Amino acid sequence: MRVAWARNDACMRAHAPDSYEELAPPAGPAAVEAAQAELGVRFPADLLASLACHDGLRHWANCLPVRPPLPVSEIVGHWRMCVEIDEANRADGEGREPEDEEPWWHPQWVPWAQSDGDAQIIDMRPGPDQGRLGMAYHDDCGVFEGGWPSLSAYLTEVAEVLEKGGAVGGTWVPYLTCDGELWWSLKDETELNGEPLTPAPAPAAAS
Repeated sequence: MRVAWARNDACMRAHAPDSYEELAPPAGPAAVEAAQAELGVRFPADLLASLACHDGLRHWANCLPVRPPLPVSEIVGHWRMCVEIDEANRADGEGREPEDEEPWWHPQWVPWAQSDGDAQIIDMRPGPDQGRLGMAYHDDCGVFEGGWPSLSAYLTEVAEVLEKGGAVGGTWVPYLTCDGELWWSLKDETELNGEPLTPAPAPAAAS
């Protein structure tokens, strides 16, 4: 995990320094331990290593595909909100998922990244899939199809794409905005607010 973040950091420093500056410093060990106690879930080793590199972002930035990473305090906040909503829905007779479908929320999901109420989650339920990444949408059930087997696998793929080109998950492509900021978008979406997006790393710098 530290290697993956070091590669991502190096790419951002070289090609999108303003985006790199949005990455927060490491989380404090006491805050991480308190978060695990609050959730009642031990974080996987790769999430612990990630938080020891960056405690989410200083401000919102589109510097990772899928969703921007959360600081540990907001991991707790989003988890608590979802648990409370789910408990209220179930008390009202709502929130019952059909058989063979994922629930809307599970207390052993760790929301490591989030935007607009949709969280990229780490599934810490016991079993062979423990540690996999999926999505918990605010208006749908959890989805793990098309995810990654681990946070480490995801961030390693991000590093590969930043260094060599391509698309993360076959979907998310890195670009540079006119201001030189890193911006992840879908394939063939080469404009942002009417301004062109340049493939990242910039062709001249990728040689």
